Amino acid sequence: MKRLILTGSDGPRLLKSGRAEVVVFFFFRFIWGELPTRQKLASYLADCSDLPDSEEHWSDYVKGSFRDEDCEGLSFAEFCAGYDEIELWFDPSPDDQLFLVWLLDYFRSYPHLFSKLIVRLIDIELITAPDAFLAKGNIPRIAVGNAELETASEAWQAYQATTPEACFALIKRNLGALPLLRPALIELLEELPGPTGLGATELRMLELVSRGYQTTNALFYLRTLRGTRVFSEWELGYLLEGISHGPVPALAGLDDEIKTLSRTNHRDRETAYKRSRLSITDFGRSVLRHEADFSRHNPIDRWWGGTHLTSDRMWRWQPTLIKG
Repeated sequence: MKRLILTGSDGPRLLKSGRAEVVVFFFFRFIWGELPTRQKLASYLADCSDLPDSEEHWSDYVKGSFRDEDCEGLSFAEFCAGYDEIELWFDPSPDDQLFLVWLLDYFRSYPHLFSKLIVRLIDIELITAPDAFLAKGNIPRIAVGNAELETASEAWQAYQATTPEACFALIKRNLGALPLLRPALIELLEELPGPTGLGATELRMLELVSRGYQTTNALFYLRTLRGTRVFSEWELGYLLEGISHGPVPALAGLDDEIKTLSRTNHRDRETAYKRSRLSITDFGRSVLRHEADFSRHNPIDRWWGGTHLTSDRMWRWQPTLIKG
């Protein structure tokens, strides 16, 4: 039986596990910045005959026992059709769950593939999973049916919407068809500005610095200590800049050179992060005590799914959704 695995950035490790002959993995993110347009996502999964060389394509991220000509010129669906089983390995993290619902929504247009689709219920994050677990762990399998496809499609459409209202409505419903989805959606909603004007991760950064954690290493890499897992290390850096370099900063000590560095200059940015020594400001303490609203003193301009959050167009989570 020919088996294909679809997964996130841990694709190379899964290939070594021997679970499948071929792995296709996805590196881009749905968490930070404006979502890719529907046209861009469609082009990513279509055949690459009309795609500029500079554009990424799914076939750039295939590993395993295949020849280049096996996927040359094929759309993603055409490539998947050559396998007997298509397993979706996505862990509980919000970004992985977004990949899962996006792909299942894509497969709704290809009924001839439905019987091949299997979702693996992975209850730990793949990045921390032991090799033995990947190779031989007893991981439950769900055969994909209409309930899974419809739930995924609703979730993906909700996340793309121009307000978070549809996602908020979704978590009140039975999402048992995809058991790991509801907690991931709640984690995402918690990153909307709360009563303090900050999301869960930003507020946790203030709390950690107020307790004496002065280095970015603790904020970025001590994931268990931080207790939130929505953002990558670079995205955490962008959040840290937002609360440190605004008109009324909540934190002091973040290296000023970061203001002049491109976000693509990862090497110099990492050096600047490492030499920073953080402390909480009086304003930051007021925010932490819920006595001040960060967003009333600093501009807000970022994306949450398809929602553009700005100072004039805010959505808050506390834990009910409020427009304000």
